[in-house]
Amino acid sequence: MQGSFVVRKALNNNVLIASHAEYDEVVLIGKGIGFGKKNGDPIAPETIEKLFILKSEQEQEQYKQLLNHIDERFIGLMNDVISLIQKRVNAPLNEHIHVALTDHIYFAIKRIQQGMDLKNPFLLETKVMYPHEYTIAAEVIEMINERMEINLPNGEIGFIALHIHSALTAKRISEVNKHSQLIQTIIEMIEHAFHIAIDRDSIYYMRLIRHLHFTIERVKAGERAEEPKKIALLLKEEYPLCYNLSCKIIKVMQQALKLPVYEAEAVYLTMHLQRLVVKTELA
Repeated sequence: MQGSFVVRKALNNNVLIASHAEYDEVVLIGKGIGFGKKNGDPIAPETIEKLFILKSEQEQEQYKQLLNHIDERFIGLMNDVISLIQKRVNAPLNEHIHVALTDHIYFAIKRIQQGMDLKNPFLLETKVMYPHEYTIAAEVIEMINERMEINLPNGEIGFIALHIHSALTAKRISEVNKHSQLIQTIIEMIEHAFHIAIDRDSIYYMRLIRHLHFTIERVKAGERAEEPKKIALLLKEEYPLCYNLSCKIIKVMQQALKLPVYEAEAVYLTMHLQRLVVKTELA
């Protein structure tokens, strides 16, 4: 990034808000970069270790508020965490991750220190849906545990993976969570309809989760799956319970996503349900 930086506000010794001719306000991170700095002081480029732009005034304010609560050691850790994620994904990250992930990890550590453990009901589903993000998140947890001398539970791997996915796709974490909750609702519908307990470690469950995830992605993208009419007629006749449940699931998806879900999706879902039910009953 070309051009000079001028201090607007030092948030602490290692973080400051600066102005830049082209990008207006930027957040600069570097060891000692804010020490003794006053409004209007120039900043030497060699002292800048990390730079990011928070375009939203709300996010700037959230980040400033957050820094009032956390110590400089933790800021340094989060700088390294986000650098690690950036290196592993090798793709642009939405700058919101600086606020959202810092906030999440800070309060996760606080909860553990206070003897509280937040369960993650979507851990396995997250691992199946976002395997690359999950692998990176596991590395992040290892780094945090070692540096902070703490033992964050495995559930946090799933939460951090969702934050990484959110930053990669520029989707709000609330939207990513909503999709996980929708899949969880569908799984509960299947178990209730067939009076079964699905083995969460089975390959058939993982295939179903992936299928539901890609169905949601197709619906969100407005893509239309090709409808195999002959197979649809056969499935309706051979597996009416699975087909009828698939149609109900499609309606639940439509209501949750507020988008049309085409009938062809019921055909593919019926095949997954039939395989899953047979394997569950044989187990």
